Amino acid sequence: MADLTLIIANRNYSSWSLRAWLALAATGADFDEVLVPLGRPETASEILRWSPSGRVPALRDGELTIWDSLAICEYLAERFPDSGLWPDDQGVRATARSVVAEMHSSFMAVRGNMPMNMRASYPGAGRGPGVDDDIARITAVWESCRRDFGSGGDFLFGGFTIADAFFAPIVSRFRTYGVEVGGVAGAYAEAVWGWPAMRDWVTGARTEDLVVDRYEQ
Repeated sequence: MADLTLIIANRNYSSWSLRAWLALAATGADFDEVLVPLGRPETASEILRWSPSGRVPALRDGELTIWDSLAICEYLAERFPDSGLWPDDQGVRATARSVVAEMHSSFMAVRGNMPMNMRASYPGAGRGPGVDDDIARITAVWESCRRDFGSGGDFLFGGFTIADAFFAPIVSRFRTYGVEVGGVAGAYAEAVWGWPAMRDWVTGARTEDLVVDRYEQ
């Protein structure tokens, strides 16, 4: 049994679980996984067994519990300093933290109108008020990071970082809702979608038999 245990919800819907899972996968560490299905009478009580906030993801490292996806990612970056989860350069790292914090707290129009659903295809749906503005800002972040910091690889800051883990659910949403992104931003989205850990998660999402009606259109 691994020291690390990550508690997640349904792969198909849980964008916050995906973020923490990708960051943990990027460390290369062994970890166990507990999946708590959403939408069941026992869901809330089962999550509370693992997470004091009553939300997932949560990370157990021995007796220590970390909840909130950003706190988990920061902890992993400190616990595995050679994993590259943050850029080495202080200034670049500050920029990476800025775009992660923006993703953590913003883009409510996309979140509200385009819930993550990896098994579904709803092209043209979800274009509620503010969605186009969110899409424009997201793609601007992708383009500027790739232009200014991405020369060392295919991701926002070259190699895969927490920033990419945080934007991965957006890449999935864009595919589900038919948001066409070209150029540098489109190439970046394809790189995230093709990353092996992301492909593993997508495969799991598409093969799990858990369905929550409120997330389906």
